[in-house]
Amino acid sequence: MSCVSSPAIVADSLVKSFGAAVKALDGVSLEVEPATVLGLLGPNGAGKTTAVNILTTLLRPDAGRATVMGIDVVRDPAAVRRSIGLAGQYAAVDDNLTGAENLILVGRLNHMASAAVKTRARELLERFALSDAAGRPAKTYSGGMRRRLDLAAALVARPPVLFLDEPTTGLDPRSRIDLWSVIEDLVREGTTVLLTTQYLEEADRLADRISVVDHGKVIAEGTSAELKAEMGGAVVEIRLSDADEARQVAGAMQGVGDADTTVDDDIVRVPAKSGTATLTEVVRQLDTHGVTARGLQLREPSLDDVFLALTGHVVVGQDAAEHRDEKERTLK
Repeated sequence: MSCVSSPAIVADSLVKSFGAAVKALDGVSLEVEPATVLGLLGPNGAGKTTAVNILTTLLRPDAGRATVMGIDVVRDPAAVRRSIGLAGQYAAVDDNLTGAENLILVGRLNHMASAAVKTRARELLERFALSDAAGRPAKTYSGGMRRRLDLAAALVARPPVLFLDEPTTGLDPRSRIDLWSVIEDLVREGTTVLLTTQYLEEADRLADRISVVDHGKVIAEGTSAELKAEMGGAVVEIRLSDADEARQVAGAMQGVGDADTTVDDDIVRVPAKSGTATLTEVVRQLDTHGVTARGLQLREPSLDDVFLALTGHVVVGQDAAEHRDEKERTLK
């Protein structure tokens, strides 16, 4: 007889408003299966942090219901907190304590025995490549080291569910990749992760499933491959010298691809379900018409394309004021 496991995280029609003017969540529903990663993808101000704050018992929803490990976040918040770890957007470490002292403090707050928490701190410091800096005050740590220490602190009590709210924001590429590897290891060991992010590459690499959030609503969900498939097949992109030349080339390319050719300023896009065969025909047509392209590539759909098509704007680079406003709202 097969055993079907229940979702580790469930959000059912969550609603949260801040005053009469701002509805941060407008009926958000999510499910995260055990030992998987759900990527919550969206721009600043979309409601991602508000959703995390409700699921981690920092905020109460105005409507809807949420459970973590089957425990209702409103009815029994203390039990939820015993089941989760949280690493927020900003590293929650005490600058005046050493790396080891930060982890020991978290363990003692979780009522762990003194000997056990010291052993656990050593394990985590080694795992996160912080052993050499264990005796240094956290204020001397680099940004990447502080983020690793913050994630280690969230894992001291071995929570089965981990919430990561934009954990790699502000990190350099090397530190970001290192943190991704740690998250992948945790999931392989059985940890369930809800990850909010603005980085499309991050969601593409880590998330088993992705929910796209905008203006407090889930506007799309699925695997990365499923979301990309909704955009159609590959395209051949031809970059020309200007918009006039692009329009002329687009006319010459009609009938080459598997659907209508489109023009965006100085770029012509030719649908290419036939892949390299379409690319070969495009090159042949350019040669026939004596056109030298400034750039030519066969490109598969990306999560950038998905998000742009769904929302009409890109993920990264939103107005910083939106980010500040949401943070202020969630702290009220």
